[in-house]
Amino acid sequence: MQKVKTQIFKASAPKQLIFSSMLWLAIVSGALLFVPAAILEVVHLDKVVSAQSHFIGLTFIIGIAYLITQVVNYFLDEAISSLRVKRATVVIEEKVRLLDPTERALLREFFLQGETVLTLPQNEPAVQSLLTTNIIEHLGNQKHYAIQGPTADYKISMRARIYLNRQVLRLPVGEPSQEEMQNLIKARPTFAHISGSRKHAA
Repeated sequence: MQKVKTQIFKASAPKQLIFSSMLWLAIVSGALLFVPAAILEVVHLDKVVSAQSHFIGLTFIIGIAYLITQVVNYFLDEAISSLRVKRATVVIEEKVRLLDPTERALLREFFLQGETVLTLPQNEPAVQSLLTTNIIEHLGNQKHYAIQGPTADYKISMRARIYLNRQVLRLPVGEPSQEEMQNLIKARPTFAHISGSRKHAA
């Protein structure tokens, strides 16, 4: 509940100012409308409220309407965000089942090199395919080379990690044999030297 409140009230400075103003308008006008008449008489506001009741009522309605729209907008944003996450998860699940050899080899590089971040060629079809299906994420650090084209840093997305096991990536269980290691080396993508250059540079 605390998280919901924090997210609703979290906004840029101008929006926060408007929200606070509307909140106080609703509180003050509501108090003037619904507080017992005896209390208004004590603070000498009974005549003012009686004379301006229509204006106070309109202010209360506007304030409450604004606050309601903000709450509704928050829950709509949350619903849209949740739907996007579900769609992205479905796309990931489908893509993991349909990985081609190059895409699978690219993902294996993260495990073979023991790196969470790899430098990869941006124009490589396998990189583009895994990026658009939310399997990997672009981290920036873009560089341009005359021969091999632009490169950037990528990592496997958090949502995709739970689907990428040894069976999916066709990695041997335990210590690989000499033959298995040779097969993994042969299956490495042609741009593996680019991803490895990040480690060497460090």
